[in-house]
Amino acid sequence: MKVYHDSDAETAPLEGKTVAVIGYGSQGHAHANNLRDSGIDVVVGLRKDGGSWAKAEQAGHTVLEPAEAAAKAEVVMVLVPDELGSEIYTRDLVAGMTDGKYLAFGHGFNIHFDLIVPSAGINVFMVAPKGPGHLVRSEYENGRGVPCLLAVHQDPSGDTRQVGLAYAKAIGGTRAGVLETTFKEETETDLFGEQSVLCGGLTELVRAGYETLVDAGYSPEMAYFECLHEVKLIVDLMYEGGIANMRYSISNTAEYGDMTRGKRIIGKESRAAMKEILSEIQSGKFAEEWMTEHRVGSPHFGELRTEAEKHPIEAVGSKLRSMMPWLSSGRLVDRSKN
Repeated sequence: MKVYHDSDAETAPLEGKTVAVIGYGSQGHAHANNLRDSGIDVVVGLRKDGGSWAKAEQAGHTVLEPAEAAAKAEVVMVLVPDELGSEIYTRDLVAGMTDGKYLAFGHGFNIHFDLIVPSAGINVFMVAPKGPGHLVRSEYENGRGVPCLLAVHQDPSGDTRQVGLAYAKAIGGTRAGVLETTFKEETETDLFGEQSVLCGGLTELVRAGYETLVDAGYSPEMAYFECLHEVKLIVDLMYEGGIANMRYSISNTAEYGDMTRGKRIIGKESRAAMKEILSEIQSGKFAEEWMTEHRVGSPHFGELRTEAEKHPIEAVGSKLRSMMPWLSSGRLVDRSKN
């Protein structure tokens, strides 16, 4: 896999160009602020009646309606929720996307599943930081960067890779490294990781462990500490140096239990489910299901959210976290600002 570093990129391909960042959520605020601080001309595209307009203005940005922002800019980065991308593109952006412009994404979902199909004269690339936007911003401010993925989908102008690298450099990505991939690979692996491990797999594993201990008569507080709170301690060790680093750092008892019991939890049934989930992603079945859910008003999604919020682990966790004030200091996520 090709990896680009700071010495492989320059911001010159963006000089004289205006970049419109559509959306000002976790990724949007980070991209817009990092681009501006790198000397790039930035406008932010938002609905005037949306809650983010004031936040972007308070950060010093020129804020325009999405259609006006797209018409004004040469590079348009779409950083809105996947389920809103196609309707926003069709309603607000397509009229301003004339041939020769650059259409960019932070995730390949809409391009890969043909929910957005740009005309052949538009350059299309992706710069996808491998971390939440709040980390992209904080690392940039600390003089570092978050690794990014770069992909080119259409290149009628012949310089889309250079423009994409310039964008990645301007948000700090080349400080860490930019890996070249494809829209297909990024989209399918990202969805699989979210569903099978990072979000779906992990949250169900945590809740199942919690429920097992509580059902066996142990206190909810002890179950919370053992099955949720301490996940960070283990994940930080893996994040720092891989699974081997984690196993080096834990007790022999824990390591033996890990290697002899782990596969009983994640066994043949779990691996078969992972393959099925991957197949649903590859075939487009999941994308179709999710977009249909969105089109009918997301009733099932709303029910799932409500049900999840009522799980006893949330109330127990809230009480225990109030005893640990250090958890709220230096937060990456401040909902009043981003």
